[in-house]
Amino acid sequence: MRRVHIHVTGIVQGVGMRPFVYREAMAHGICGWVLNAGDGVHIEAHALSESLDEFIAALSEHAPAASRVEHVEVVDLAPGNWDAANEQGFRIVASQDQTAHTTLISPDIATCDDCLRELFDPADRRFHYPFINCTNCGPRFTIIRSLPYDRAATSMDRFPMCPTCAAEYADPLDRRFHAQPDACFDCGPHITWREADRGVAPAVVNATPAVGSTREASDAIIERCVELLADGGIVAIKGLGGFHLACDATNEQAVRELRRRKRRSNKPLAVMVRSLADAERLCHIDGIERNLLAGSVRPIVLLRRRAAGNDAHSSPNALELAPSVAHDLPELGVMLPYTPLQHLLLAAAAAHGMSALVMTSGNLSEEPIETDDALAWEHLVAAGIADALLGNDRAILSRYDDSVVRVVDGVVMPVRRARGYAPQPLSLPALDNATPCVLACGPQQKATIALTREDTDGHAACFVSQHIGDVENGATFDAWSAARTRLESLFDLAPAALACDMHPSYLSSQWAREQAREHNLPLIEVQHHHAHIASVMAEAIAAGRLAPDTRVLGIAFDGTGAGTDGTIWGGEFLVAHLADFERVAHLRTWALPGGAASVHDARRNAFALLSELDLLEHPGAVGLLNSLDEQTRSITATMIERGINSPRTSSMGRLFDAAAAILGICGQATYEGEPAIELEAAAWRALDGKIARFPDDNVGYSTSGPSWLDGPDVLDQKALFEALLEGIEAGAPADRLALDFHVAVARSSARIATEICAREGIGTVALSGGVFMNRLLLQLLTRELKYAGLAVLVPHTVPVNDGCIAYGQAAVASARLAQIASQ
Repeated sequence: MRRVHIHVTGIVQGVGMRPFVYREAMAHGICGWVLNAGDGVHIEAHALSESLDEFIAALSEHAPAASRVEHVEVVDLAPGNWDAANEQGFRIVASQDQTAHTTLISPDIATCDDCLRELFDPADRRFHYPFINCTNCGPRFTIIRSLPYDRAATSMDRFPMCPTCAAEYADPLDRRFHAQPDACFDCGPHITWREADRGVAPAVVNATPAVGSTREASDAIIERCVELLADGGIVAIKGLGGFHLACDATNEQAVRELRRRKRRSNKPLAVMVRSLADAERLCHIDGIERNLLAGSVRPIVLLRRRAAGNDAHSSPNALELAPSVAHDLPELGVMLPYTPLQHLLLAAAAAHGMSALVMTSGNLSEEPIETDDALAWEHLVAAGIADALLGNDRAILSRYDDSVVRVVDGVVMPVRRARGYAPQPLSLPALDNATPCVLACGPQQKATIALTREDTDGHAACFVSQHIGDVENGATFDAWSAARTRLESLFDLAPAALACDMHPSYLSSQWAREQAREHNLPLIEVQHHHAHIASVMAEAIAAGRLAPDTRVLGIAFDGTGAGTDGTIWGGEFLVAHLADFERVAHLRTWALPGGAASVHDARRNAFALLSELDLLEHPGAVGLLNSLDEQTRSITATMIERGINSPRTSSMGRLFDAAAAILGICGQATYEGEPAIELEAAAWRALDGKIARFPDDNVGYSTSGPSWLDGPDVLDQKALFEALLEGIEAGAPADRLALDFHVAVARSSARIATEICAREGIGTVALSGGVFMNRLLLQLLTRELKYAGLAVLVPHTVPVNDGCIAYGQAAVASARLAQIASQ
């Protein structure tokens, strides 16, 4: 006989690990016990050596689908202390909290097929229960208060289980054995409904919420919600990590009203449909996208839209949405239901003839998503944004937006990493010297934070928070602070060094500098675009796709980043290691009159660029000049001439904005990146419906993009914009010129990159920055670089936009601290 202690680490709590261990133990004749602790799952086992070996192997080979077993440590124990008389059989014992909080916590998991069958089975006692779950699905991270993961440490602690649920919870052979959110109509939680009188000023309404404490009452609430949606109403609906604002996605009037109330005039809205079949009526879907839509995470997936109408590329069964959902953009954000309530709502909506619902974040634009019922009523309903609130009495303890992903050339690329993904830790490259816990404070826009931890085995992990938003006001900074303190508390992380963006005005960077001074902590300020490229390198090194000491050529194209020379960077070619970089080429700079004002008004930016290039007198510029009144032209020219509030920029994002304004495609941004996004949409239209297949080799497009390299370091865009203006003068369609612009930028960038790589002896190019959210540019440039024989790295686990910055900062700071330690 043999006796061992087994320590299992990874995502092993909230995923049915203890019931799984119990069943495996019984199957292999193991005596002993299993418990949750702050550092994972502990098992003590006593059996014949052969049975123990099979049991230990099963712990990783057959672990629950939602788990992620990272290590199984086995230590032999002396048999002398084994009390055979009292240790017959196998049992689950009470959790312990004497260990460090180093275990991982499962993100929330979409409703599983077993629970879904029960949800719609009239014979099941949880028929139509909006919170049905089991050990394989349901809320996890958004309801946990502390470790170990037990019901008492979650927001379910206020709902004592009824006898039937308690019996399931205690039965090791039941699917709900130790399912911490287990509940039913008898023990709660329950949905609630509160409706404003649509004929009365909402601010004076103070209705008492209806409570769905029985199936009949719950069904009545869902039916009333769907009736209101079918009538063109807007409802705030509580989800796992916050509220959504919902309306009928086929009702143009309702969508326009939602946009007006939310102050979101043009930015595309995501939709939720009931099934994959409905999603395919809207968009082209490949196998990878199908798995993302129907998997356990259920993110918003950016899909290529089917053509509307009766042209050759449209589907006879196509579902037409209200035009204002995403206007004429080529992509649409689509998700499937991931909570029981959403399944019930979509089923009821279908009975009312609604095939798709807009599901956008429940907040006023630029504010954090609402999570609390009372505040959601005040900020969303009483403020006149929504007509009613479908809430519940289970508290959300962590604010989480929906994740957004896309598939480009067969690679899944996150756009917004939040629900379902965060805070699963990402790996960092192993370093020769141990490094302290680093708190990376992230950027200003699309903010996240990151905390590093070096485990006892030398593996370095990085906990990257969920998407927080743009840290430009007090409410969002409060959300940023809450996410930071929550990660520190849950995982017992005490930062011993800080990393931040070198921008002088970012709120997160100002906070980091103050903390470093106050607590005498090392502070590593990381240049924005180096952080972009480092995030791609760190991911590739940790995954074994890039050697640790390899230099890469980083192409960092985005809108704004503080440069080391006092200008605004954004069109950068960097030769980079993790710890340092050299700027080897960049766009020719031009003045940005008014700074942020020229970001919002792309016409002023375009005017300044053409002025810099001495092209304002070109006949093709007449349209742009006529779009600006004489006073604006005069003031802008004076600002440029005198250098008044006109920082210089090398931004590729601003270059795309300028092209959109010059072509008359989009002159003013109502949301971040709108001109460039509309420019890409125009380029796709020029491909004449071939969006589902582009860039296959049989698709023709212009190859006549002009050269725009001027000297070894500065990329002069004058020839590019001369060609653009000449096309306008010749009467070429704007869509075609937009496509030519993309091709010219991609091919010229690839040629420049090839020359730099040949000169520097580099074989790998890393791409990052928000401009690469442009699918067309990314595909074109990647293809050109590969044709030139270069390896291309793009991120797989963090976004290409600023959502990657905190992870990149953590990687740079860790590398620099390791260098210091070795000196």
